[in-house]
Amino acid sequence: MYHDIAEVLIQEIEAGLFPEKLPTEEQLRARFQVSRDTIHKAIELITQKGLVRRIQGSGYFINHINVAEKTVVNLSLGYTTKRKKLTSKIITFDKITADASLTERYNVALNTPLTRIVRLRYLNDELYNLETAYYVDAVVPFISNEAATDSIFEFIRKAYGIYATSSDQYLAQEKLTATEAELLHKTTTEQQLTLYQTNYYGNQAYNLARTIFVYPDLNLYFHITNKMDK
Repeated sequence: MYHDIAEVLIQEIEAGLFPEKLPTEEQLRARFQVSRDTIHKAIELITQKGLVRRIQGSGYFINHINVAEKTVVNLSLGYTTKRKKLTSKIITFDKITADASLTERYNVALNTPLTRIVRLRYLNDELYNLETAYYVDAVVPFISNEAATDSIFEFIRKAYGIYATSSDQYLAQEKLTATEAELLHKTTTEQQLTLYQTNYYGNQAYNLARTIFVYPDLNLYFHITNKMDK
């Protein structure tokens, strides 16, 4: 429940409905008709994603980072919804088992059954990235064709109740393989911004991905929260 409330509020923050701060917890409780604990968890989730900051005694203020701008990707949001007008072209959609290269790069055991989805993504009809993603069959046994061309994470959350509780992310500048270069209309001598990502539900890795960004003037944003022991 609190994830759904957080999702509504995130979309409203990005749409500019709260110029300075969120409504109070009491106002949000009355709006969504839920408990104080549910609202607190929803706001905590939004805070972790870097969209608001708490000022003791004053409430939750909006962080005015232009994450809705088309050239900014908020890595903390995890690509769970259609925040940008993205369309997809599926290149590969099949079943494989994890080989040595995947076990070396990601937290997954050798021969783990995976669903592999390779897709080109477009933002406003302009090439945005090439995404190679793997989903652990033991956690996510089925992904529909419709989801593969749309928001896979949204499908997984609705179908299985699974969402990223934590994520490992590694950024690098890497040269493309011949196949990648052909798909992206680049050369193998050029280096491209590449994101390696492992998403976890609890302690279980359920999604592994390599994303190559080619969209012009792209900026990446992420938020870190350090909790101090009381």
